[in-house]
Amino acid sequence: MGKPITHKHILKQFGQKLQKLRQSKGITQEELAAMLSMHRTYIGLIERGERNPTVRTLYKMAKALKVSSDKLLPF
Repeated sequence: MGKPITHKHILKQFGQKLQKLRQSKGITQEELAAMLSMHRTYIGLIERGERNPTVRTLYKMAKALKVSSDKLLPF
């Protein structure tokens, strides 16, 4: 069996998925932060896997990126 999946590993993978999706839409961290009424540094922290966003934040991100929330989760 492979290595166990850790909390840190999940956050890192989610952050990478968010970053790729955001970039594919041509949206900067600053623009996404403005859409979410959040600070740009918080978006950067999420993308680096250093913060654990709430379900509400995930919902807001999906709406801002115009994708269904399930596009953010499988990784």
